[in-house]
Amino acid sequence: MGQKYYVFLIVTIIILNLETECSMSVNGDNDKEALLGLKASLDSSSTALNNWSGDDICKWVGVKQCLRGRVSKLVLENMNLSGTLDSTNLNQLDQIRVLSFKQNSISGQIPNLSGLINLKSVYFSYNNFSGEFPASLVTLHRLKTIVLSNNQLSGDIPVTVVNIKRLYSLYLDNNRFTGGVPPLNQTGLKLLNLSNNQLSGEIPATPVLAKFNATSFSGNVGLCGDAINIECGLASSPAGSPENPPVGKSHRHRRTRNIIIASSIGGFLLLCVFITLVVICFNKKSKKKSVEEGIKVAAAAEGGGSGGSGGATGSGKNGGSRFSPEGDDGGIGKLVFFGGGDSPEMSYSLEDLLKASAETLGRGTVGSTYKAVMESGFIVTVKRLKDARYPRVEEFRRHVDVIGRLRHQNLVPLRAYFQAKEERLLVYDYFPNGSLFSLIHGSRTSAGGKPLHWTSCLKIAEDLATGLLYIHQNPSLTHGNLKSSNVLLGSDFESCITDCGLMSFKNPDFPEESSASSLFYRAPECRDPRKPLTQQADVYSFGVLLLELLTGKTPFQDLVLEHGSDIPKWVKSVREEETESGDEPTSSGNEASEEKLTALLNIAMACISLAPENRPVMKEVLRMIRETRAEGAHVSSNSSDHSPGRWSDTVQSLPRDEHLSI
Repeated sequence: MGQKYYVFLIVTIIILNLETECSMSVNGDNDKEALLGLKASLDSSSTALNNWSGDDICKWVGVKQCLRGRVSKLVLENMNLSGTLDSTNLNQLDQIRVLSFKQNSISGQIPNLSGLINLKSVYFSYNNFSGEFPASLVTLHRLKTIVLSNNQLSGDIPVTVVNIKRLYSLYLDNNRFTGGVPPLNQTGLKLLNLSNNQLSGEIPATPVLAKFNATSFSGNVGLCGDAINIECGLASSPAGSPENPPVGKSHRHRRTRNIIIASSIGGFLLLCVFITLVVICFNKKSKKKSVEEGIKVAAAAEGGGSGGSGGATGSGKNGGSRFSPEGDDGGIGKLVFFGGGDSPEMSYSLEDLLKASAETLGRGTVGSTYKAVMESGFIVTVKRLKDARYPRVEEFRRHVDVIGRLRHQNLVPLRAYFQAKEERLLVYDYFPNGSLFSLIHGSRTSAGGKPLHWTSCLKIAEDLATGLLYIHQNPSLTHGNLKSSNVLLGSDFESCITDCGLMSFKNPDFPEESSASSLFYRAPECRDPRKPLTQQADVYSFGVLLLELLTGKTPFQDLVLEHGSDIPKWVKSVREEETESGDEPTSSGNEASEEKLTALLNIAMACISLAPENRPVMKEVLRMIRETRAEGAHVSSNSSDHSPGRWSDTVQSLPRDEHLSI
């Protein structure tokens, strides 16, 4: 009897295994059918997904991970895909954990995704999706990350979003959402961006929402509340709506009582209060300049005239320089906007821009940079070029047109420009998360900093190499001034290169004004301002930037000439020093991390070769970095696999509104 039982048990196990294998095979075929359906609807030209053939779907481009023969991670980013998404095909991929279509041109509504019961992260940003917030996402209880930025989505953000219990990051910025802010109170919510929509009403005072500052809600004119320091009784949002009830009687009674109390105060005390208010208002006005006033002060400080500083025409009552926004035809000039499906709605004029409150972010080789906050709450970065007459008008327009057409997830987009006889302004997106310099060095102004964790080094290196390769695809285009302060951190903490091509606007006849550290980023053959900038020089700057990541040190000396072949020894000694002090984020004794760091160091050494012809091109650099990330580690080469929550603690402690510039 016992033998028969064991034989029966073994036969049963064999049958179950066969059924499981058969089920896996059938489901794998279903995944293949679903992927081919997606290809037909999104890649009609069969160029981006031309390797989607054969039986092993796990080797198809964009399929980043499989579990038991099923697709668990599908990442199709920046592949020029267009068309619409079909819910039938998508919902067959029910084992997917990560789904990304960002940086494409997909249109139509986001389909029902309720069949993706294992989905954890969805990245649909930088497309042309329209319609309402996909309600099916609320039903996915494993969902943690929702990124729908830079689309054309409209309607209310449903209150049911609060039911996504595991929500970690929610990015809905640069859309057309209306209504109120949902009372989000998930304790795990760490990243939120609802900026540049049409939201209105009071921001709910939940403990979780109270942790986010004004940058998470900026660009929504109708919003009010403590998070953005706007009293709801003064906000211009629709009265009587559930999200924004009218000012009640208690508020009016409180205001009346305050008036009575104030009026009963003696004349002397009233006079003191009046004088105090005058002083406070005067101080506020002196601290908050408009963009026009900031340009006026800068022009006066630079001595006026366009020969070297640019921008001063006419004179005010006090004899100071005055900004005059006159176009080349003598009339009032206009901003020239660059189009593109990823652009936020550009509904402001030159006058709106000049009235915006301005904060000086920095002054550098080619100009001064301002943070401009318009009356609507929309924030941009404005760069005023020093020399408004170099290069000549037509050459300037041609070059700025090339720069303005650049669109890539690792580049800061140029949105608009203005030029007149004595002024040239460039308008960029504002990045509140600061720069790579601030990530490495914090608030330090010295050369000291902390080396980053090796995973962060590789992630940043890949982001930068990807962006620089995109620039170099135009044979005549170079960045010319790559350094850590010209790398800004995006909403997903991706590294984005800014100020591309601006060195072409620096008059070579004027003396070099760069700091020593800025000069040492530059390849030796291009340190003479009269020498042309080259793509090989960009590769050199990239190599120096890698050394900065690895050591936490700015190039305060010429690394190549000072250290030469001893650079690897110097880098390792710096990291060992940090390890001994307890500050080094890399686990000591970890062979895998040592291999990664050594490989990245070797890439840096190849990039800083003294002979330009011996330096690798950026395509080869990117290949080496991706191979380094992939070998021996389960780390994807795609940006979606590095949500901010998986970065080192250095990123999480970054000041939210720090923004450095050249």
